[in-house]
Amino acid sequence: MTPELVVFDCDGVLVDTEHATATIIAESFTHYGLPLNGGEVADLFTGGTMDTVMAEGKRRGADLPDSWLDEVYGLIYARLAQGVDVFDGVFQILDALVEAGVPHYIASNGTMQKMRLSLRPSGLWDRFDGRIMCREDYLPKPDPAMILHAIAQTNVDPRKTVMIDDSTAGCSAGIAAGVRTIGFATEGQDADLAALGAEVANSMAQVQQLILN
Repeated sequence: MTPELVVFDCDGVLVDTEHATATIIAESFTHYGLPLNGGEVADLFTGGTMDTVMAEGKRRGADLPDSWLDEVYGLIYARLAQGVDVFDGVFQILDALVEAGVPHYIASNGTMQKMRLSLRPSGLWDRFDGRIMCREDYLPKPDPAMILHAIAQTNVDPRKTVMIDDSTAGCSAGIAAGVRTIGFATEGQDADLAALGAEVANSMAQVQQLILN
């Protein structure tokens, strides 16, 4: 059954920013006395906000300065400005949604500036034409606030809404909102997302088959 609304996460679903971001955070934590690699950072923090990353880093022993958020965001933004990859199949599923007349939104725990940098070069920023939500304006996932806002804006049935996210926080938000939730697992997180009650897909082509067949 064709959905009435589809909500995408951004990082790790539309664009592959997770590896670059995790590497930068790991290097920063290591510099401030908490040796971690990118894989460890991804395991610990994917889907969270940078405020929670900072708090947890301090709790684990990193001697982070009060200015750390500005510092690490500066490094991340500079890296994203160099360009990031769009996941295979993203443009195809967006074209199919447009053809079917299905509205689609982005709900991200990142900042709007980060999404401008990561989405603009490929044209994805313009494709969503203002239908982009972030934790600067809404409670972050796992709270369902962003998903519920998109549902209210489009006046659709939550049971005919789909959320696509690669993190436990995002999938938890989808489940809490009462929508069909697809866990986009490209980093081996299949079991964690399935345990929450999400359907698991390993590619955007598979997502398209699940929701537009």
